Amino acid sequence: MKTAKTRQERTRDTILDAAAGLFLRNGFLGANMDEIAAVADVSKQTVYAHFHSKEALFLDVVRGLTGVAGDVHQEQVADPVDDRPIADYLQEFAELQLTIVMTPKLMQLRRLVIGEVERFPELGRALHALGPQRSITRLSRAFERYRRLGQIEADDLEAAASFFNWLVMGAPVNDAMLLGDDAILPAAACRGHAAESVRIFLAAFGPRATHRA
Repeated sequence: MKTAKTRQERTRDTILDAAAGLFLRNGFLGANMDEIAAVADVSKQTVYAHFHSKEALFLDVVRGLTGVAGDVHQEQVADPVDDRPIADYLQEFAELQLTIVMTPKLMQLRRLVIGEVERFPELGRALHALGPQRSITRLSRAFERYRRLGQIEADDLEAAASFFNWLVMGAPVNDAMLLGDDAILPAAACRGHAAESVRIFLAAFGPRATHRA
């Protein structure tokens, strides 16, 4: 049961929301603390009471947006059960991952992080840890179960999980990053891309793949 947020927590969330909108629209250099305070309808002193610098606020915005997307994916994909085929699990995993990540807001966040990663290398580490690495770790755990059930053959489960993660996300994310929001896949295309990714993955790592090689 969730407890009600305190006034201080609500104020912090309001500042983060205001900062997120301004950073995504104007970039790190283009946003300033006066404007963030005005949009949040608080004083600049209040902003600094919660975040000691613009840099600290920027980092929390990136961690927050990335973490929320990761939380949604982790919560919506159930851990596999013994009677669920691996193809069904991977299809759901891939479709949800594409649906959650492939949004204009998160693509804009990725572009922002890439543009600022030399100034803030911890941004790249946070995005990787809360995004793809989190998915890869979750897949690795699922693959342990499926390997015991004989539905997957892989010596290095994390490598197999990484392969599937980037098989699903690589081309769609790169297209949207480089070509803009118009290149974000619609729902039907996400389903088709997920299905093809599952087919290719299981052709390589499914129980009959070793015998075909």
